[in-house]
Amino acid sequence: MRTAIVTGASRGIGRACAITLATQGLAVVVNYAGSDGEAAQVVSEIENAGSRALAVQADVASASDVARLFDQAEAAFAGIDVVVSSAGVMTTGHIAEVGDDEFDRVIDVNLRGTFNVFREAARRVRDDGRLIGLSSTTLALNAPGYSLYNATKGAVEGMVRVVAKELGGRGITVNAVAPGPVETGLFLDGKSDADVQRMAGMAPQKRLGQPDDIAALVAFLASPQAAWVSGQIVRANGGIA
Repeated sequence: MRTAIVTGASRGIGRACAITLATQGLAVVVNYAGSDGEAAQVVSEIENAGSRALAVQADVASASDVARLFDQAEAAFAGIDVVVSSAGVMTTGHIAEVGDDEFDRVIDVNLRGTFNVFREAARRVRDDGRLIGLSSTTLALNAPGYSLYNATKGAVEGMVRVVAKELGGRGITVNAVAPGPVETGLFLDGKSDADVQRMAGMAPQKRLGQPDDIAALVAFLASPQAAWVSGQIVRANGGIA
C-alpha cells in the first residue's frame, strides 16, 4: 500500500487532500499542529470509508518534530510514497505595518516548515514518490498587503523547481499547487463579507474555490499518471490569473 503524509491536515485544504488521497487507496498520515480533535475526526472519516490513517502531532517549523513525524509514518506503514506540504499561515498588511513577531511566525511555518518537510522527504520518500508543496495565486496578483506571504510562497516555488531536479533521477516528482481564493478558515479569517464577495467575483465562475477543487489536483499529481509532471507550479484558481 502506498502511504501519504499530509501536513496541516486537520482542516481546510490539507484535510481535503488527506481524505481524497485516502479514497485513492493510500494510507494517510494526518499531521496537525494543535487541533487534535479535528485531526481525530479526519482519521475517523478515512477509517469509516475503509482506508487506513494515523494522526501525528508535529510542528513543521521544528526539524526534530518533522523527523519524528516521518519516523512514526514509517513505523506505522513501512514506507512513505507521497508527501503533501500544506501546513501554512497567512498574514496581510502593508509592509510598514508588519511586526517582527509576525514576520518570524510566517517565515517559520510557510518557509522553514516547507524546507523541513521537503528535506526529510528527500531523505525518506521511496523511489517514484511524489512531493507536493502549496504556493498561492497571490504571487500572480501582487495585491497590496501580501508582501510577506508572497515572499514565503515565492521561496516555496523556487525550492520546488530545484528539488525536482535533485530527486528526478529516482523517479520522484516535485510540484506545487497554487490555489486562488479558497473558502477555508485561513482565507476567510479577518476578511469582511464585502472583501470575500469581491474576491469571489474576480473568478470567471463568480465563486470561491472549494478545498475539494484543490485536493483533486493534488491527488492527480500524487498519482502514477503524473509521472511526467515535475518541477511545475500549477495554478488552480478558476481563471483569476
